[in-house]
Amino acid sequence: MSADTTPLATRTPATRAVPRVLSIAGTDPTGGAGIQADLKSIGANGGYGMAVVTALVAQNTRGVRSVHVPPVTFLREQLDAVSDDVELDAVKIGMLADVDVITAVREWLVRVAPPIVVLDPVMVATSGDRLLRADAEGALRELARLAHVVTPNIPELAILADEPQATSWQQTLDQAARVSTRLGVMVLAKGGHLECDTAPDALVDATGDELLVTVYEASRIETTNTHGTGCSLSSGLATRLVGSLQPAHAVGEVKRWISESIRGGRDLAVGDGNGPIHHFAGMWQRAGLDTRPTPGEVRADWWESIREVREQIDALPFVLGLGDGSLRDDAFRGYLAQDALYLRDYARALATASALAPTVAEQAFWAAASQGSITAELELHESWLADGAYDGTVADDATSAYLNHLLARCAEGRYDTLIAALLPCFWLYQDIGLRLLPRSHDTHPYRSWIETYADAGIAEVTETAVEFVTQAAARAEERGREAMRVAFTRSAEHELAFFVAPLLS
Repeated sequence: MSADTTPLATRTPATRAVPRVLSIAGTDPTGGAGIQADLKSIGANGGYGMAVVTALVAQNTRGVRSVHVPPVTFLREQLDAVSDDVELDAVKIGMLADVDVITAVREWLVRVAPPIVVLDPVMVATSGDRLLRADAEGALRELARLAHVVTPNIPELAILADEPQATSWQQTLDQAARVSTRLGVMVLAKGGHLECDTAPDALVDATGDELLVTVYEASRIETTNTHGTGCSLSSGLATRLVGSLQPAHAVGEVKRWISESIRGGRDLAVGDGNGPIHHFAGMWQRAGLDTRPTPGEVRADWWESIREVREQIDALPFVLGLGDGSLRDDAFRGYLAQDALYLRDYARALATASALAPTVAEQAFWAAASQGSITAELELHESWLADGAYDGTVADDATSAYLNHLLARCAEGRYDTLIAALLPCFWLYQDIGLRLLPRSHDTHPYRSWIETYADAGIAEVTETAVEFVTQAAARAEERGREAMRVAFTRSAEHELAFFVAPLLS
């Protein structure tokens, strides 16, 4: 098998959600360059990063102190250990140190043929320290033929071209075109070393019938946080190329990310020399650091958050009397009359939830709840209020306040907040019914009410409602989840007021 050098623009892109990207490079104990930076860059650009160490580098932000190259046999063992087990989507190659290391990597590339190879021809550190033996330059040029993209800075581009260093942007582009033609590889030419107000980059592709040059203009960022920029750019690009139809687009995306990370470097305080970039600056700013809870965690947290409300409901004379059968008949019938008024608009709110639901399953559930469950409960009310004594009843303050809360959530048109507000009517009633059921008996005056809410069908419906609401809360961003919790809590408080009201009149 030979290395896969099919042009990237003609490939069918991978469809993996998380690209598996291997970095083959040296180390940086301060974390700003080498494989440490590569792993951060791969993760920041949506990939799963792996690393094979070519050299152990004693360095910091001020410079390189020494380089230890492990035996090449150990390098081969590392490479084989990864590729024997993991299907690779892309490989980024950085510091290779000497001819033996380059040869080992070349042999592995020919045998494994990764679908994407990005070579960062690391030769000289930002500090000026030499990271590649001079006698290995020719071997590195030959290795570049197995890559799809190389990402040299201006001094490294000159070495690849075996020419004097470019001193202008046009010279840089011309030199990149010659390297692309000679080595059969796309060249990401970088203008950061030029003495000018801008820092342009360009993707130069002379591997086909015509020269293609895509220029990326960028303002120069005044900062000393540039340590590891080349490492980070190349590993980020290797990740972005997986699944990309157009290499030029992938370069544009990683360019925006690297600029954001360079700007964010000022927030770091790492070292006294050229500090590192902040690989996760944009991610932290946009997403924060809070983890999302699981639906089970939401369930436990919300139920606990209304513990005081539940305990107050349990202690109410109405509920105590309902449980032992001592509740006055007129108080119970008055409660049912208010509940009948409440259920009319509650059914409308359930129907609104069905209309707003994002899935067919949720749509069907809330529609069924509006029709089936409410119909069953209204039958219970009609059996108690058939004499017409409570005809003409108007909503009291507690009923009106509860309905206003639900209808306001309907008017907002936000599905998640609405179903959170609907949940306590399921959850609290089913909980009360279950706990009062052991006190029910054949002659209990309120047996039918207790057994309605303790019924297995009600339990199943309630469980589904809890699942849909807690799943939505787990998916939501923090602000949306908090809005849901507030709507849920207020409905629970309205339930408390609803049970208080019958004995106030």
